[in-house]
Amino acid sequence: MDLATGKEIILEIVRSMQANLEPLLFSTIAPARYYVYLHPGDYQRLEGVIPLIVDQARRALDDEVKKWNERARGRSPLNWVRGEAPVTPIEPLPEGWDIRFEPDADEEMAPGDIAVACELTLPPQSDYEGSRTRRITTLRHGEETRRREQVVPAAPPEPAGGTVYATLTYEDRRGKQRVALTKNQVVVGRGGVGYWVDVKIDTSPDVSREHIRLRRDEATGRIFLKDLSTLGTTVDGVSVPTSVEVVEGRKRDKGIEIPLPPRARIGLAGTVFLDFEAAGQS
Repeated sequence: MDLATGKEIILEIVRSMQANLEPLLFSTIAPARYYVYLHPGDYQRLEGVIPLIVDQARRALDDEVKKWNERARGRSPLNWVRGEAPVTPIEPLPEGWDIRFEPDADEEMAPGDIAVACELTLPPQSDYEGSRTRRITTLRHGEETRRREQVVPAAPPEPAGGTVYATLTYEDRRGKQRVALTKNQVVVGRGGVGYWVDVKIDTSPDVSREHIRLRRDEATGRIFLKDLSTLGTTVDGVSVPTSVEVVEGRKRDKGIEIPLPPRARIGLAGTVFLDFEAAGQS
């Protein structure tokens, strides 16, 4: 049986950085955050040395950036004249490399598999929109590598001081749960390898990895719901129009959302029901 080793994990993190650089005119930006997913057996075996793996991965990333920037400084202006692609230096990261490890709770991965999901903050496309985040997940399974890419629009600014603007109460396999929502944008679903959710529901695959997105409008304080699921969402027993369509085999978000009343019962695929309550309603 193959086992994931610390060395292989570090090399996968470096490869993820190399493959997902974003060149600009005068500089290049690199993904700053990396999530490493491992089979639970590999995670348990390596758990004690994960801090050491993280430390050495950061050193390996620093070395790769140093080599890249040395090549960039060595490029001659004549390279532009010759039609060769310019190499621009990688910008320093203000907060350093953020590397996190998680076991694969959904049993999607086999022993020895390594999945690395990285986040790259993209500059705004115009003066009227914020930065976006590109999330790229690569899963190495033996000699095969699969890739998944997602671009997430900029979230609205967060309330100061962790203000609670709503709560979700529900029951899943872990029992009764109550979650305070302190962000202006929250994704709810099962989560999984390469799928980031703020509220993780432990339930059957009927609930999508990213099932709904809740968005708080800063101007009005109202909460809006967007259905991103496969098997649908209800609010107080009424089906919500889906915001997802498939175009040429790829999912596309149509931007459809509905306003939530101050209190609502949200059904996820008829499997899990969330009791939503806006702040100040109790």
